[in-house]
Amino acid sequence: MFQLNCLNPISQVGLKNLSADYQVTDNVKDADGILVRSAAMHDMELPGKLLAVARAGAGTNNIPLDKCAEKGIVVFNTPGANANGVKELVIAGMLLAARDVVGGIEWVKNSKDDENISKTAEKEKKNFAGTEILGKKLGVIGLGAIGVKVANAAVHLGMEVYGYDPYLSVNAAWELSRNVKHVFNVDDIYAECDYITVHVPLLDSTKGMIDREAVAKMKDGVVILNFARDLLANEKDVLEGIESGKVARYVSDFPNPTTAGKKGCIVIPHLGASTEESEDNCAVMAVQEMMDYLENGNIRNSVNYPACDMGVCTQAGRVAIFHKNTANMITKFTAEFGDRGINITDMTNKSRGEYAYTMLDIEAPASEEVVKALEAIEGVFRVRIVK
Repeated sequence: MFQLNCLNPISQVGLKNLSADYQVTDNVKDADGILVRSAAMHDMELPGKLLAVARAGAGTNNIPLDKCAEKGIVVFNTPGANANGVKELVIAGMLLAARDVVGGIEWVKNSKDDENISKTAEKEKKNFAGTEILGKKLGVIGLGAIGVKVANAAVHLGMEVYGYDPYLSVNAAWELSRNVKHVFNVDDIYAECDYITVHVPLLDSTKGMIDREAVAKMKDGVVILNFARDLLANEKDVLEGIESGKVARYVSDFPNPTTAGKKGCIVIPHLGASTEESEDNCAVMAVQEMMDYLENGNIRNSVNYPACDMGVCTQAGRVAIFHKNTANMITKFTAEFGDRGINITDMTNKSRGEYAYTMLDIEAPASEEVVKALEAIEGVFRVRIVK
């Protein structure tokens, strides 16, 4: 019986996928797995028996990834599960920037006591006039699950779409419309596009990428959309661009004191994935990833360990080893089994940065003796008997 703890409310659409081998517990100390959305885990004492954390969403800034890795705790996320919800809000943000709908609505609210509001509106509406997006150029920086959907939707809306992603995956390439112009230098996006939307992960290399230098390369009157992470933009530099007239609008899904209520900023209260469908999709994917890992040792969509899939074990035993990505580890592992006359029928070893994961299928159940011997090898974080 596996025990799961939910640090946040998790959609029942996902939880109903749990089999009779699972029980949801309120006591995190008893948990083999944790399902989480936004709860902060950095200061949390991780239970000794904890095997996995599944984030029902894409971002994992609330989870101590290295700390988990060094304890042999796999952290999953759910990339793409909320992609359609975010895509739709990006398109809405683009339309709000093109047409001053927000200003018009506020005018109507403030004019509610005007008995002749319909006539007055005909005089005032010129103050809220905008432009159409048909035929405009959109630059999509980052062609992952969300970026591809935004690019394809914009094509169907009649926009001329440019896409930039130096790490474009094969799957994304297959899904991307042939009408999207793939560019190889982000400066081409800055120079050519009327609208620019950013869909890249927050890394040291991408933090603050939309800065004063980038803004200077953009067209006059550009609209910048940020529905990925607020720190991808140096927002003070963006505000300078608005003041100078270089930037027409900055649309962000991340409210903070820098941009909230500022001229030229349309700031949405982090609603990108706040749809029933997105929450359901994330919950289903998180539960499926968790179950496959706990039952079979397979890793899919982990952010701190490599992907690894050996299917369902048909041998007498399966052992998983979490360890440093250093030389000769496999030789040491196989020697421990060989010394005890245990035959290895299948094995896989994958690495991700400084962390590695090895799974071995064996013809006899793993004993506590071999587990202790493996744990004693320098560089091993954890040994888990999957079967």
